[in-house]
Amino acid sequence: MPRPALKTLTYSLTHFAVAISVAFALTGSWKAALAIGLIEPLVQTGAYALHESAWAKAGRNRDRGPDQQILSPAT
Repeated sequence: MPRPALKTLTYSLTHFAVAISVAFALTGSWKAALAIGLIEPLVQTGAYALHESAWAKAGRNRDRGPDQQILSPAT
C-alpha cells in the first residue's frame, strides 16, 4: 500500500476511535457511541469538502485584481 494511502487509513481509524471514545465518555452507551462515532466522521468529511471549496473560491477571488473581483450585490 502506498505510504499516503496508509497514512490516510490510519488517520481515519484514529478519527473513528477518538470519536467513539468521546461519545462513549459523554453518553455511557456503546450503541450511542458507535452511532455517533460512525456518523460524525462522515459528516466531518462533507464539511471539510465544503470548507475546501470555500477556500478555493476565496483564493480565486484573491488572485484577481481588485478591479476584477466579483462583488456580491448589496442587501
